[in-house]
Amino acid sequence: MIAKTLKAGLAAAAMLAAASSAVMADTLADIISRGKMVVGSKADYAPWGMRDAQGNIVGMEVDMAMDLAKRIGEKAGKTIEVEVVPVVASNRMQFLEQGKIDVMIATMSDKLERREVVGIVQPNYYSSGVAVFAHKDSGIKDWPDIEGKNICGTQGAWYNKEWGEKNKANMIVFKGVPEIEAALLDGRCVGWLYDDSAFIPRKVNEPEKWKDYSISTPVVADAPWGAAVRKEEVNEPIGKALSEAIIDWHKSGKIVEWEKKWGIPPTKWVAMMQEKCNAGDKICDDVLDEGEVK
Repeated sequence: MIAKTLKAGLAAAAMLAAASSAVMADTLADIISRGKMVVGSKADYAPWGMRDAQGNIVGMEVDMAMDLAKRIGEKAGKTIEVEVVPVVASNRMQFLEQGKIDVMIATMSDKLERREVVGIVQPNYYSSGVAVFAHKDSGIKDWPDIEGKNICGTQGAWYNKEWGEKNKANMIVFKGVPEIEAALLDGRCVGWLYDDSAFIPRKVNEPEKWKDYSISTPVVADAPWGAAVRKEEVNEPIGKALSEAIIDWHKSGKIVEWEKKWGIPPTKWVAMMQEKCNAGDKICDDVLDEGEVK
């Protein structure tokens, strides 16, 4: 009797788990039904994600989300609105896991360990490297020079350990970019360890504010960025829709257009991806091949 009860209980649990997975795997249908897609993007990473004068989150990655929603809407025959939820490095994957967002496009480097948590789709949509943005009097000219120096970093960023701690820097981490900027400008840190993609727009858009700062180390560890859905949905309709959009963004040169729109200097990686995608290279399909992610 106990065995039958246990067996029945296990069967019920399995059915419940299967039903739960089915519900979670239908995010695209949910988006179409409610007429709204919720996307997680940065609000402190200009010009990929930032607040405008009215407080709205705008930027290159928000444009990507808007374009994805437009594509979904065109196929569904209805308008799909976009709600942008601000995320930071320390919570963006959790927001996706918890169902607070449907899609995440938030300057996240594609790493194997992150693929264990969320469903990063193929192909990658952008790329950046790691460098230190330092004051002209910092004495930093190469990576060994950061040893013993106060270097600002972002909570949850993988390169804090790989490039900061391994080079014996005194890493001072903050939750968001505004706090880091304040610490850098008031001298609590002599340098900022971060994506080089964050430094270039600052020099272009705010030259007076950052006139005493420059990229002081070689740019290393080129890391492509991945857009994501929930892990179990990477090969489901919402994951495939995101992959399809990214492939077309590369082929059509849409990402190049967005770089120009947001004042981002042209990147070799984007140009390379456009060429490979139009040549039918497997790096630009929706399948993760061996060696594509490190």
